[in-house]
Amino acid sequence: MLKDSLGKIKETLKLFLKYTPFNFSFANIGYIPRWLVFWFDLQIAAIVLVIIGLITNNFTLTFFNREFLPEFCVALLSTSFCFIVFKTYIGLIRHSSYIDAVKLFFASFFSAAILFLANFIIFKLKGFYLYEPIFLILFALGQFVGLFLFRALIKQVYASFLNKNDSEYEKVFVLGISQNSISVAVAIENELPKRFKVLGFLDSDEKIGNKRIFGMPILVLKRKAHVLIRAHNGVGLIVLENDLKNEENIKHIEDCIEHNLKIYRAPSISEFDLNEGINKSIQNIQIEDLLERKPIKISNNEILGLIENKTVFVTGGAGSIGSEIVHQLCKYKPKKLVVLDQAETPLHSLTLKIKKEYGELDFIPIICDIRNKESLDYLFKTFKPHIIYHCAAYKHVPMMEKNPSEAVSVNIMGTKVLTDLASKYGAERFVMISTDKAVNPSNVMGASKRVAEMYVQSFHSSSYNKTKTKYITTRFGNVLGSNGSVVPLFKKQIEENGPVTITHPDIIRYFMTIPEACQLVMEASSMGTGGEIFIFDMGKAVKIIDLARKMIRLAGFIPEKDIKIKSIGLRPGEKLYEELLNDKSVTLPTYHEKIMIVKESNDEYDYVKKEVDKIIKAAQEYQSTDIVKKIKKLVPEYKSLNSSFEKLDK
Repeated sequence: MLKDSLGKIKETLKLFLKYTPFNFSFANIGYIPRWLVFWFDLQIAAIVLVIIGLITNNFTLTFFNREFLPEFCVALLSTSFCFIVFKTYIGLIRHSSYIDAVKLFFASFFSAAILFLANFIIFKLKGFYLYEPIFLILFALGQFVGLFLFRALIKQVYASFLNKNDSEYEKVFVLGISQNSISVAVAIENELPKRFKVLGFLDSDEKIGNKRIFGMPILVLKRKAHVLIRAHNGVGLIVLENDLKNEENIKHIEDCIEHNLKIYRAPSISEFDLNEGINKSIQNIQIEDLLERKPIKISNNEILGLIENKTVFVTGGAGSIGSEIVHQLCKYKPKKLVVLDQAETPLHSLTLKIKKEYGELDFIPIICDIRNKESLDYLFKTFKPHIIYHCAAYKHVPMMEKNPSEAVSVNIMGTKVLTDLASKYGAERFVMISTDKAVNPSNVMGASKRVAEMYVQSFHSSSYNKTKTKYITTRFGNVLGSNGSVVPLFKKQIEENGPVTITHPDIIRYFMTIPEACQLVMEASSMGTGGEIFIFDMGKAVKIIDLARKMIRLAGFIPEKDIKIKSIGLRPGEKLYEELLNDKSVTLPTYHEKIMIVKESNDEYDYVKKEVDKIIKAAQEYQSTDIVKKIKKLVPEYKSLNSSFEKLDK
């Protein structure tokens, strides 16, 4: 009966508010000022004082006399002092928690303790008690109960108007029963307005089956996760970001994705943005989250010793890989960080970001094309860099297949210029970022990077390297989220309702995240002694069609039904499978489990230089066929695929 009556009152109030001349919404109520909360609390304390006075005087008004006024004022002063000390008025009433209840408890009992102390002093001085002991005990209890009930009532009223019907919430389970998972579930349940209804927890530990946490059941994952969620009319699963590295959890997540359930990732409770609220902190899971692996352990001390108080150059520093290397370098306190790029707008954006995050760093952005030898010579002479991270390159396979002269001028000639200048001005290390497409290349881009590798390696061991600069090459595969990578393309196509285009249903690729790749570059650059090619453990190969299907499901669609997947054929120079080693290569382990050294036979520098000069000369004359022919002579394993240059292999 009471519930029905409350429901009718609620509906009546809603109708009233709907037809008032002003647009009123409980969702739009602002936070009341602290002084007003403080004033309300004092009113409650005053009411409690009067009620306790009535109780201790047998419900008569005999306590209302001249002596009562100073007693009343002293009690309110004591209470006010404790409210200020324990900051009971600071918390938002609608979001009150057990922490606020603890503050109220201490404020109430400490105010009574102060009055007890005042009582004792007055008794010693005047020989009488200002308050009866029973009065102080009842006052402490009554004040706590009054303040607590006031907050509970406000929360309930606010919630009753703001809460939707259960059918309007997204009913979800939380994966795992760690302390963080439980805290997140409780926070979600207490959030107003609510977005989710937590149905319970999913966990693999059979010992905790049939138990409940805060009234929410724990379901043991004896069956597939999607079966349990659907059996309880759930629509999704919330996973903590820290649990996304767990392989078993990834299996449960992928099972849910396969069956078109929603997956959300939540930060740990300590990382919630309190200004944004819990609802906004919980985001849809992204494909990058599923492809990340265990955190990489790197030797921070080794890298710090390499970078600290050194002048560091980064070419292509405004690109996706280069900018992440710049961010990571900033943490190691270089003396100067000189960032070169020909792209003005991205370099400007990077500069603003670095200046904001690392204001004290001597950060020097320079617009420069690595093909401009005179400009680079001036910069090397001016700054005398100790370390160069060479990230600048043309990397789009179809574009370079149509523009071989540009691939040569940047990827080969630009690298040659930087390599020569690094030794000329006595740099300690030169770190080149290469690609898995340089292995058994099938396109101009990959072949040009292989030529660049050969030049760097042969120069390191030549007599021309008079300053004994250490030349190090790092080679890895596709990077998630980098400019031109498949993931941003698929996201854009999904937003446009498809179709999602893949080049071939059997094509596979290795993927790394940008931070992961750059961390390994930093580690390799610190361990290298010169002349090595480092390759990275890229994890498991990913079938691109499976990646496309997964991304479509993550966006809330059904592959081939809501969004089509269209095969458009292999692009010029594109392989079905990328490789990190050629048939003649030998790998050696390093102290880091994810980094290996490739041992490849190197040609003599004089021969490589002579052939490189011929390739560059052909590029300057824009003789595409002649360029590719000369590259194939220097890199005999280069066999063109799906390209007009295939005729040169016959």
